[in-house]
Amino acid sequence: MQDESSLILAIDQGTTGTTVLLVDRAGHVVARGYREVSCRYPEPGWVEQVGEELWKRTLEAISDAVRKTQGRPIVAIGIANQRETTLLWDANTGETVAPAIVWQCRRTTAICERLRASGLSEEVATRTGLVIDPYFSATKLNWIFASQPDLLARARRGELRFGTVDSWLIWKLSGGRTHCTDFSNASRTMLYNIHNLAWDPVLLDALEIPPEVLPIVGSSAAIVAETIPSTLPDGTTLRGGIPIAGVAGDQQAALFGQACFEPGMVKATYGTGGFLLMNTGRDAVRSSAGLLTTLACGEGGEPIYALEGSIFIAGAAIQWLRDQLQIIDNAAQSEALAQSVADTAGVYFVPAFVGLGAPYWDAEARGAIIGLTRGVGRAQIVRAALESLAYQTRDIVSAMERDTQRPAPELRVDGGVVANNFLAQFLSDILGVPVVRPRVTETTGLGAAYLAGIATRFWTSSADLAHLWQIDRRFEPTLSPNVRDDLYSGWLKAVQRIRR
Repeated sequence: MQDESSLILAIDQGTTGTTVLLVDRAGHVVARGYREVSCRYPEPGWVEQVGEELWKRTLEAISDAVRKTQGRPIVAIGIANQRETTLLWDANTGETVAPAIVWQCRRTTAICERLRASGLSEEVATRTGLVIDPYFSATKLNWIFASQPDLLARARRGELRFGTVDSWLIWKLSGGRTHCTDFSNASRTMLYNIHNLAWDPVLLDALEIPPEVLPIVGSSAAIVAETIPSTLPDGTTLRGGIPIAGVAGDQQAALFGQACFEPGMVKATYGTGGFLLMNTGRDAVRSSAGLLTTLACGEGGEPIYALEGSIFIAGAAIQWLRDQLQIIDNAAQSEALAQSVADTAGVYFVPAFVGLGAPYWDAEARGAIIGLTRGVGRAQIVRAALESLAYQTRDIVSAMERDTQRPAPELRVDGGVVANNFLAQFLSDILGVPVVRPRVTETTGLGAAYLAGIATRFWTSSADLAHLWQIDRRFEPTLSPNVRDDLYSGWLKAVQRIRR
């Protein structure tokens, strides 16, 4: 019998930081911990991290959160993670043998071109629901093995383990006893057959990936491992025997955390990038509009399907204004600046710093600020940066509507960026549908907590979870259809100009 003071610990390991939430039975976040993680950029377009740092920062964030709860018992752990980021480690020592290649990294562009030239595109789309792109894990792992043939030999001998960040954290939390992942993360590797629910031997062979390195794949809501006692940075101990019971890629976790349990429901998460998912239930909809078909989490954690579109640069565009251009001091300042001018004076900001994601999938496109005149100042540029998130969102929602032949009734949004009321309103204006912001916008972490809670009967059903989800504010469209379409037409022209 679980104590009423019991908590679920949720780890949201993202690209720029690790957030830990402690969630009670009422769905309230009673404590948070957060630590930034660093990225390295050894060459243009390359992005990597250090696996050991991801683990260290996770323990620090756990420590930060746990010490605020005065010893309340933790009954389960859920994990949501940046997807596609690729780690490889020694099965005996638990130490990484290569940098963690981040999902944003474009170093495998040439490999992708070679795979497309070999005629593999249709096989990949049919088997995985994905397109051939550096985004996914498969070519990253292929690159590691091609760069270091000794690692390929060790992998074939069963000495190494491959995983996305969820697998890495589960391995560390369980003391190397468990090597696993869930359906949602596996579906993002470009190695997993989303129809057979199995690693695909044809793709493993094409990419020269030894099956010995792969994790076991299971449900998103199931007890997959237990913790071993871990000493936290403040000297306290995370006790052993806590079930790790919820695992999902961050975007699928956010879809679950937004209570998008019915087919047709759409959520958008804005962090470093932006990610939209539409629940399509048991139908694996094949996109003809540049979207991905991916596995998501059903009401009980079972695999269902979703359409997904990815914006590579969302909140990172605001960070760029702050850190590189230095025209704002902090992200919050962007809202007041955007509202200080009536429009962008014709400026469009296309933040294709690492190429364009869905529905374009153009790895060679690069960013631009278009339409500059002498009357343009920092307020117009900041506003254009925020508006770019809305235009990219419309690109994807329009594609979802074409693929499913159904209009999106509303858009549920989350992530730190949507605290910006200007952005939330402009999203509604450009989409022409209501935009709904929940009271708790950390829905990625909540989704991980909810999955772990369902698996351990902390909550008994998805109906319980839907009741916990509450609206903070609903934004209704105010622009006329003609104005909305004219603005969007200008965006499409700007995108066309930066494609190579």
